[in-house]
Order: sequence, then C-alpha cells, then structure tokens
Amino acid sequence: MSPFEQVKAELAKLDVDYDLVEHPPVYTTEVADQYIKGKVGVRTKSLFLTDKKKHHFYLVFMDDDKRLDMNHFAEIVGQKHIKFASEASLMEKLGLKPGFVSIFGLLNNKEKDVQVYFEKDIVGDIPLTFHPNDNTKTMFVMMDGLKKFLKDQGFEYQIITM
Repeated sequence: MSPFEQVKAELAKLDVDYDLVEHPPVYTTEVADQYIKGKVGVRTKSLFLTDKKKHHFYLVFMDDDKRLDMNHFAEIVGQKHIKFASEASLMEKLGLKPGFVSIFGLLNNKEKDVQVYFEKDIVGDIPLTFHPNDNTKTMFVMMDGLKKFLKDQGFEYQIITM
C-alpha cells in the first residue's frame, strides 16, 4: 500500500472527510501553494524539530506565512536549544523524507514519542492543508478530523501561541 493509500484508508476508517488536490511533486509550501490557489484553507507548514541531544522530537504546525521563533518554542517545551531534526531522524521517527513532513507521518511513529503542537492561529473552522505522505497531493482536512486522527493514533496535542 502506498503512503497515500495508507493515509486514505486511515481517514476512511475514521470517517474523516477531506478535499484533495493533485499536482506535480513539490518540496516547499511556497511551491505547493501555487497549485491550491483559490481553495479555502489554512496553508500550513509542518516542522519536525528536536532538542540538542535528540532525546525529544516535536512536530509543529503553523501558518506557512509565519516564521518559527526557535528560542520561544524552546521555552514553551522547556528546552534550552531546539533545532530542525536531521533527515535521518525524520526517516526514523516519521518514515518521511524532507519535503514530505506531515501530520500523517505519525502513522509511522510506532514509539509514540513525537510531541504535537498546533499554533493557535491555525486552529478553527477552516480546513488545514497537509501532504498525505506524498508530495504530489495536498489534502484539506478540518481540525475535528485531525483530532480524530491524532486520538486514534494515540497522540495528544497542544495548542500554543507563537
């Protein structure tokens, strides 16, 4: 089963609706946004972060127009230093390559050791955008559906102010 088919099956099992746009492979939110112009949804960026010693991993979702203040996020999670996780850590923890980072990578996190954070400004009644573990598609999913997905996968999440 392809990574997309796995996401699709999981969402169907949970009765989570979504809208899907197919496009050529994209590796940045800026390029992906070109293919979803005119569709209602919060354009999200998905950031996979870790602490200095790679003991803690964080998946952060925020509006793709915003920049993450790493120092502020480090304070929120009680760390002195936060950095982007390596390509090897991304593959080990989420089974994804750079350019594919998504909430749906949590399907591959058997240890359930990734902490999930949503920036408060993207949480509401407008669908959020994610790659469904395939960078040739953009999926629009409501927050209620994402909450169902996270709960089913055994993950909690926090809403933070950045």
